Amino acid sequence: MLSPASSTDNISGYPLNRFSIAPMLDWTDRHCRYFHRLLTKNTLLYTEMVTTGAILFGKGDYLQYSTEEHPIALQLGGSDPVDLAKCARIAEDRGYDEINLNVGCPSDRVQNGRFGACLMASAQLVADCVAAMRAEVQIPVTVKTRIGIDELDSYAFLCDFIETVQQTGCNTFIVHARKAWLSGLSPKENRDIPPLDYERVYQLKRDYPHLTIAINGGITDLAQAKHHLQYVDGVMVGREAYQNPYMLAQVDAQLFADPHPVLSRHETVMQMLPYIDAHLQAGGYLSHITRHMLGLFQGVPGARAWRRHLSENATRKGADTKIVLDALSHVQECDLVG
Repeated sequence: MLSPASSTDNISGYPLNRFSIAPMLDWTDRHCRYFHRLLTKNTLLYTEMVTTGAILFGKGDYLQYSTEEHPIALQLGGSDPVDLAKCARIAEDRGYDEINLNVGCPSDRVQNGRFGACLMASAQLVADCVAAMRAEVQIPVTVKTRIGIDELDSYAFLCDFIETVQQTGCNTFIVHARKAWLSGLSPKENRDIPPLDYERVYQLKRDYPHLTIAINGGITDLAQAKHHLQYVDGVMVGREAYQNPYMLAQVDAQLFADPHPVLSRHETVMQMLPYIDAHLQAGGYLSHITRHMLGLFQGVPGARAWRRHLSENATRKGADTKIVLDALSHVQECDLVG
């Protein structure tokens, strides 16, 4: 069976990929996603990249999530069509809303496994991987990629890659508007040093209007997101959504015409407490969750005291929600969005 060519509409009737939070290793785990979901109901949330080996042979449950996180996409790392197809089927059975193939990560470890950005040089292999996954699932299969790698950075190269992969029926591409250097730059440097080329992504949408094209890279506020949405179908935000999470509180109203009531920062913290309690009762640690909440009060008086109190106390033995409430006492109530 073949999966739908692109992501289905979300609860507000807009394309699922209209606004999303990027998969970020060590950041967008299930606790982070639960926290973000309190702030925005419509945003598509991505897992950290999970390798096929971890899912098929790992000892932990790398696909665990809370039902509240929907809509949620699993980003897979791998290059073996058979293994990717198996993992896609497992993910669909677990209830994921989308499968995304990582063709953008430039780290050495990822390259050694022959996946991530280096796959841009093997468009037919990517197409084979996507085709294998689409044959196994009915949920959308999408691709996150760069605009190029190393010296393979012409627009013609990007178009050839897109055309080859879209022949499988995949028509949703999230494009990081920077090329990646596979040697000479660290993953962090690859997020900042190669120049952004938004126009190239816009051109991709003009030349392939039937495709769903989302843009990623260097986007730090909703005004920028609105600007990009004049030229492409979707926007993916990365570090800013993590470091300044309360920006998400206006996503639904501004980008999805969804006027549901917005939680204040204090209300968000209070709604996290039952989730934190459940995690502690299951044997988890407070810092597993609070590390994702440090930026909630960015720009608000008391934000530094909030961060310091959580950072200094959440890792202590027996730390519980009292630590969170004590940290909250350092921050004054403020407007819903600021």
